[in-house]
Amino acid sequence: MEIDQKNQEKTGSTRVYDWVKTLPCKIKTKALEIAKKTKKVGKDDPRRIIHSLKVGFALTLVSLFYYVRPLYNGFGSLGMWAVFTVVVVFEFSVGATLCKSMNRGFATMLAGALGVGVQELASLLGDKGEPIVLGFFVFILAATSTFSRFFPHIKARYDYGVLIFILTFSLVSISGYRADKIIELAHQRLSTILLGGAICIIISIFVCPVWAGQDLHNLVASNLEKLASFLEGFGGEYFEVYGDEDSGMVPKEDKSFLLGYKTVLNTKANEETLANFAWWEPGHGSFQFRHPWKQYLKIGVLIRKCAYQIDALSAYIKSNIQTPTEFKIKIQKPCMKMSSEFGKALKELATAIKTMTNPSSTSIHIENSKVAIDELKIAMDVALKERFDLLKIVPAITVASILMDIIKSIEEISDSIHELSHQAHFKNVEKKLSLEKLPQLLHRGSVKPVSDVGGGGGGGGEGGGGDHVIIEVHEKSLDSPENGNPHAPNTSSRDVVL
Repeated sequence: MEIDQKNQEKTGSTRVYDWVKTLPCKIKTKALEIAKKTKKVGKDDPRRIIHSLKVGFALTLVSLFYYVRPLYNGFGSLGMWAVFTVVVVFEFSVGATLCKSMNRGFATMLAGALGVGVQELASLLGDKGEPIVLGFFVFILAATSTFSRFFPHIKARYDYGVLIFILTFSLVSISGYRADKIIELAHQRLSTILLGGAICIIISIFVCPVWAGQDLHNLVASNLEKLASFLEGFGGEYFEVYGDEDSGMVPKEDKSFLLGYKTVLNTKANEETLANFAWWEPGHGSFQFRHPWKQYLKIGVLIRKCAYQIDALSAYIKSNIQTPTEFKIKIQKPCMKMSSEFGKALKELATAIKTMTNPSSTSIHIENSKVAIDELKIAMDVALKERFDLLKIVPAITVASILMDIIKSIEEISDSIHELSHQAHFKNVEKKLSLEKLPQLLHRGSVKPVSDVGGGGGGGGEGGGGDHVIIEVHEKSLDSPENGNPHAPNTSSRDVVL
């Protein structure tokens, strides 16, 4: 027994020694891990570092209520309420800070005024009636305010204000029962809270501001780009064809684009939060006052709907079910064209949101995809007449069906973004035709459609009912005045009607 006890003591002391010996190594490893995580958090969004410095600066300012004697004499220990205000209302974005500051300020004023009024009313009923009246009003207002928090609109925008209202009213009305200078107490508390909130708002807006509206704007555009990247690369991945010039497919070494859409599926809460905070923000940059933030939420819903369809498509990439090669070849070209055009359309829409310009060329890609759908239907009709094992071609038919359904989602997204461009007054940008696509004899020119009025006017002699295009050619001679020859004729311009 004694030998066993000695062995246990030796084993215990050995473990302690080993633990103490490895402790410095563990501390070093943990410190390096924390440093890496800290660096990653700051690198992911450098604005977080700036926000931390802004909060520290705001707290340093409000601490002057204690450090500076004249300010301390004016507010006393109630100056600590300014510190509390900065800690609880200073948020990452301007909208979030304004939301909390305005809620806290108005709730404090309203609850303070009601608290003083109830206190004065209760004092008229004498010592016995005063606590009964105060308790009655505290119960009624606390119960009513708490119930109001269940309304979705109030919960989204004014929930914090309701909490502060209940807290302030209870503090003023209850503490006023024992305090003599209730009005002076309420005034000092309100002043310090308003000063703390004002400091937060000023620093948030004027020192490296972070706008929730801008973040929402960028998030919607980024989500569109993620869907576009998947659709552009889907055809090549599914049919295992890369570098097809006809379909516009290019090989992609990085396959992360196949997973990017997954982050779009869970953006609803973030979008709603950003839209709520953006509602509080003043006009800034390209976003004027009363910018249509709700429209972004509608676009977000449609983007997620498309993302769920893409999620269904992704299940068929590298599937274990082998579809007959002959059948896949027959539907390959229209499917790849369709997927590519979908991606181009979504990228155009993302660019339109980023640059706040009207999405003018999206309709071209949508029409091209509709042509591809018609080609796919014909190809499938022809293929189904041949003898294929139905169970083996079902996955390929499902992929084709999902692709044909995606066009509806893209059209809905396009319509919503057009509506956004109308409400937000996006800029109109006219795109110029690339010179490389013009015939060589047209050195410089612009192509403009001409309406056929009255069936005549340069349309040719056969009814004038065809489509007309004016090609305006601007020729510049090497001997023109612009090239240093003052005696040369000016740049000429000709209109050629086709």
